[in-house]
Amino acid sequence: MGSTVLSLRIDGELLDRLRQHAAKRGMSVQDYVVRTLIRDDFDERFKTSVEETEKFYGVA
Repeated sequence: MGSTVLSLRIDGELLDRLRQHAAKRGMSVQDYVVRTLIRDDFDERFKTSVEETEKFYGVA
C-alpha cells in the first residue's frame, strides 16, 4: 500500500490540542491523527459487521 498526501487547514487552537494529545502519547501530530482515523474506521466497520450479523440471525 502506498501513501498519499492529505493536506488540512485547521485553526491554531485545534492544532494546539492535537499537539497536546499527541505529546501525551509520545507521538507526532501526524501519527496521532492517522491512528485516530484508523481507530474510527475500525469502529465503524465493526459496528456495520455487528448490524449485518444481527440482520442475518435476527435480533433476540
